[in-house]
Amino acid sequence: MKRLTALFALLLLLLAPLAQAELKVANVFSSHMVLQQDMPIRVWGWAEPGATVVVGLSDLKNASASSVKAGEDGKWFTALPARKAEGKTLQLQVVSGDEKIEFDDILVGEVWICSGQSNMEWSIARSANPNEEIANAKHPKIRLFNVPKHVKQNEPQKDAQEATWTPCSPETAKGFSAVGYYFGRELSKELDVPIGLVGTNWGGTRIEPWTPPVGFEQVPELKSIVDALNQETPKYPGGATQIYNGMVAGLTPLSVRGAIWYQGESNAGDGLRYEHLKHGLVKGWREVFDNEDLSFYWVQLADFGRGHGGKPEGGGWGPVREGQRRALALPKTGMAVIMDIGDAKDIHPKNKQDVGKRLALWALAKDYGKSIVYSGPMYKSHEVKGSKVIVSFDHVGGGLMTGTKGGDHRMDPVQPGEGNELLAFSIRDEAGAWHWAKAVIEGDKVVLSSDAVKKPTAVRYAYDSDPEVNFYNKEGLPASPFTTVD
Repeated sequence: MKRLTALFALLLLLLAPLAQAELKVANVFSSHMVLQQDMPIRVWGWAEPGATVVVGLSDLKNASASSVKAGEDGKWFTALPARKAEGKTLQLQVVSGDEKIEFDDILVGEVWICSGQSNMEWSIARSANPNEEIANAKHPKIRLFNVPKHVKQNEPQKDAQEATWTPCSPETAKGFSAVGYYFGRELSKELDVPIGLVGTNWGGTRIEPWTPPVGFEQVPELKSIVDALNQETPKYPGGATQIYNGMVAGLTPLSVRGAIWYQGESNAGDGLRYEHLKHGLVKGWREVFDNEDLSFYWVQLADFGRGHGGKPEGGGWGPVREGQRRALALPKTGMAVIMDIGDAKDIHPKNKQDVGKRLALWALAKDYGKSIVYSGPMYKSHEVKGSKVIVSFDHVGGGLMTGTKGGDHRMDPVQPGEGNELLAFSIRDEAGAWHWAKAVIEGDKVVLSSDAVKKPTAVRYAYDSDPEVNFYNKEGLPASPFTTVD
């Protein structure tokens, strides 16, 4: 493993005189890490300004190497050729003058960032079935990297807070993001390649602090934030950019496949505006990670008991969920719907297994070509016929059905319901008043009607914080809430 190829050895001979400043590699690199397959392997760090740095990646038979000079600020950057996930352990060597850094037990596979607020931060130890899940968390080819929380910063930090990659074990996994772990476990099982998970999350945070300036700049509806950041004395509305600066900037531009995201409770009051905020986050991360194809999958907020008394017009968390749904207009995005596995009395529902699995379905289908049904029904269009509304859906799968989730943590499989009448649908009349609708499945459509509405003008489904829902496809995936009102 430690023998260098002739190519690497030759580059070492060409090194400049001994470096003065300490050679350093960015903190996101360490032994036991996973490098993203099928993408250039980006590596960076710092050395004496102008010093020659040689970066090599080798196994017993093959090696690649690159020579680069540190800039005036001491930073160096290089990209090694892409590799396939072959299961071999590699060694990464970085050499400058008489200084050498070696990282061992490195794998090539799939790398994902796991980010958001407390429901992403929520650990396996605090989620459902903790003892059994922790005892079984023995996955040496899943590797974990948890970014320490860092006080909010007004400027991007050049490096992530110091941490280290660790193989997944009961000891290392118990404090890691449960959603991230269950997502990664599902990918590992289905793909049989090494999985790297980078956790960077912070409870109680809004979306704006996680967004880089370039993200806000690409969304016209967020101009007020851009203007505030560009003032002579910058202002940070919503804490804009400050957690990105401290907990994401130092990870860039690591090669990764994508990101999963669970956040929105702290932005619930923004309602439909969350669509624009989400666009800013996704576009911003794609820019700073230098990856326009960065996949981005998020969790729609679960049901939670802050409703408006079950009124047909809805309210509460309905609008912010709709903002999350509408953000799917961005390419290479997806959304796990979890309206059936929340907890009316707990903003941190314990069932994180299904959350991770539903996120993984999107990745398996979109990134890894698996022929599976990966989403529950999503609103597609509607047609008014007399006093009825006929609603069409994407992701019908094997068909539409009524169903229920059981168990204290709603972890039992979805059970088919009785009949074909759905709950939580409402329609709006000509005067703008909302009324509960009779909603019946007819084939792959839903037909709505109300004795109180002669000329329907709009439709809503589950448009409240904690509505009672029973709408699934036959694969057991729940329908997303929606409204047709702009």
